[in-house]
Amino acid sequence: MPTQSRTLTDSEQAWARTRSYLREHRTELDLAAAGEYPDAHRVADSVLLARREWLPTSPIPVNDIRLDWSPTEALSSTAYPPRSSVLPVRADGGEYETYSAVVGDVAAPTVFENRPTYRLLHAELAGQSPTLRFGLGHYFDSVDVGEAAAHEFAVAYRDGQVAPGVRAAITDPCDLGQRRANLAISTLTIRRDADTGDRSFLLHWRDPRKVGHAGGMYQVVPVGVFQPSGYAEWNTGNDFSLWRNMIREFSEELCGADEDHGSEKTPIAYESWEFAAKLTEGLGDGSVEAYCLGLGVDPLSFATDLLTAVIIDGPVFDELFGEIVADNDEGRVLELQPFTFERVEQIIAEHPIQAAGAAALRLAIADLP
Repeated sequence: MPTQSRTLTDSEQAWARTRSYLREHRTELDLAAAGEYPDAHRVADSVLLARREWLPTSPIPVNDIRLDWSPTEALSSTAYPPRSSVLPVRADGGEYETYSAVVGDVAAPTVFENRPTYRLLHAELAGQSPTLRFGLGHYFDSVDVGEAAAHEFAVAYRDGQVAPGVRAAITDPCDLGQRRANLAISTLTIRRDADTGDRSFLLHWRDPRKVGHAGGMYQVVPVGVFQPSGYAEWNTGNDFSLWRNMIREFSEELCGADEDHGSEKTPIAYESWEFAAKLTEGLGDGSVEAYCLGLGVDPLSFATDLLTAVIIDGPVFDELFGEIVADNDEGRVLELQPFTFERVEQIIAEHPIQAAGAAALRLAIADLP
């Protein structure tokens, strides 16, 4: 985190202590938060919440999901929750208006920008025509709602009470009309040995100094918010593809590529980008398989994740990721782990892993072809 150039107020220090408490007790808090929704469906015996229509009966190819664009669809008034009850006081005595403003002033990660996103409005993945519908959103939407709600819960859990705020206004985290929901695509990357058929997978440790969400947790990799690659208007249409978003995250988190793909000057030419073309070619010849496993909501932070898995044949994997960058802009990529039921359950039991990661691993080990 950046070095502070001023002394924090007492309330800012208290806010920072609670944020540290939230990070250090994340698994415990996730479990407790899930208990607030006893009637909600849980994904793969994890704490991740979902609606039945968000979970396909079997994995579906990512590119079989239809994406609908609805930029003018209005949100209900409840999608704009009240001011959070846990915002501190500034040095000048004024109040912070948003949770993202506090993060930016007190605990900003390395990259913290209010970039445009594709806001999830509706999801139907269990039927014959899997569909996701989106409008335009912004990155801070999920910070001001989800991270604020998690902070409020942490205060209530630790201290026994908290003034009503964002969390109290959201009665059903799976109701996408009650809040502004950004979608993260959480991808489990699996290497398939060409000779033996044995599979192994990658995990990522999220460095709290570098990320604004779920620092200190383990997660599948790569993971990225579904969003245009830049601010230029042409990116909204050119990047409106789950697969293209996943390609960019593969290049950034596993190859160490810069997030700046030059798309402020010209749209990304995915067809002529060698890395993207190689992955996409693999989808055609079967050396790469990309599946959607389902969709779920973290009960603590309301983070909403599309759970995906990409299986890559060994020769292609080694060509693309032979020199995986261990340390990246968001944390550290661990060495390949055996993709077996025993190892998956051991990791979930012994490490603080995000709810979406645990659910993706269990769905994948049970359902992938």
